[in-house]
Amino acid sequence: MSGFRTFLQSGHAPTLGAAFFYFACSCGIWVINGAMAPFLSEHFELTPAQKGLMLSIPIVAGSLMRFPLGLLAQYIGRKNATLVEMVGIVLAMLYGYFAVDSFGDLLAMGVLLGIAGASFGVALSLGSGSFPPRYKGLAMGLVGAGNIGTAVAALLAPPLAQAYGWQAVYGFAAIGILVPMVVMVVFAREPDDVDAHASLRDHVACLFEKDGWAFSLIYAVTFGGFIGLATFLPSYFHDQFGVSKVEAGQLTMLAAFMGAVTRIFGGWLSDHWGGVNTLTAVLVVISLSLLMCGLSNGSLALTVLFFLVCFAALGAGNGALFQLVPLRWPASTAVAGSMIGELGALGGGLIPASMGLSQQHTGSYFTGFAVFAACALAMLIMLRFMQIRWTRTWAERGGRARMVAA
Repeated sequence: MSGFRTFLQSGHAPTLGAAFFYFACSCGIWVINGAMAPFLSEHFELTPAQKGLMLSIPIVAGSLMRFPLGLLAQYIGRKNATLVEMVGIVLAMLYGYFAVDSFGDLLAMGVLLGIAGASFGVALSLGSGSFPPRYKGLAMGLVGAGNIGTAVAALLAPPLAQAYGWQAVYGFAAIGILVPMVVMVVFAREPDDVDAHASLRDHVACLFEKDGWAFSLIYAVTFGGFIGLATFLPSYFHDQFGVSKVEAGQLTMLAAFMGAVTRIFGGWLSDHWGGVNTLTAVLVVISLSLLMCGLSNGSLALTVLFFLVCFAALGAGNGALFQLVPLRWPASTAVAGSMIGELGALGGGLIPASMGLSQQHTGSYFTGFAVFAACALAMLIMLRFMQIRWTRTWAERGGRARMVAA
């Protein structure tokens, strides 16, 4: 406890809290179509492929919008950039409330939901900006745990849609995002760290290195898997097992909450055991649990159990990867983390689309689960190959921080 108190005192804790709250609310809105997917699918009579496309667009749009928002933050400051983004979210929600009447409108709404998904890089940079280098990894991990907002959306959106109609949920979201706006104005302050004022070349520098691509591909499995599955699960539980729309949201909430909590645990475990060791175990568990999810489609209890295991591994993997980022890029942690997060999230957009295509063309979701499991195994092979050089240059064996002699 004293160590955590020392951590909080080393930076600006109110800004850290505001960044977490902003990211959590943004994540919840980002996946709101996924949380309401059973209602939307029924209203617009969507095919599995159409449903997959609807769920994929917000994830891809959010990933692509992260870089422009990061550039905006360079000119007007990170705190101001979050406020501009939240104003954009309000306008997007009003469009959803007043103007979504067709499938085309729904796809356009998905693009607008990407505004909320763009929050990742700015949130992490703002929250960690006032903390010294030795604590940036922990600060980024705590802000990153704001993806718990996906669990809140899965819990709240279905009962609200059932009681007031799915369009009203957009209206509630427009009002709800005003709360983190006020918190940001009152409690947050613009950090003065040099890392945040990196040039465009600095932002993309890690992509000219093999390590940058390796980290991004692994994150495409861990975080991409988290956000993609969290968006897809309400539809899967409702369509595959016939549970009610509200119950589907509640089951999704359990899985998403598990993934958000274990992100912090994954960072802590990596500090002690090593990020490479943790990611090795995580990728094995992800691949096996995904296969079991696909094979247990006749039992709701077993499926929920395997999804809980899968999300726990996905969350721990997110924390483990971002334990390694400050070790690999100690002088530009926030910049590298932002770029890796942007590219990695793109992987999540493939999951709902591939699941929908799998169901429509094979009559089963198993192919989609198997493809995702194969991707996790491919990342495991790449990790074990890359770590040979990593542990010779910038990390201790297993992916722990190097001990510097006095």
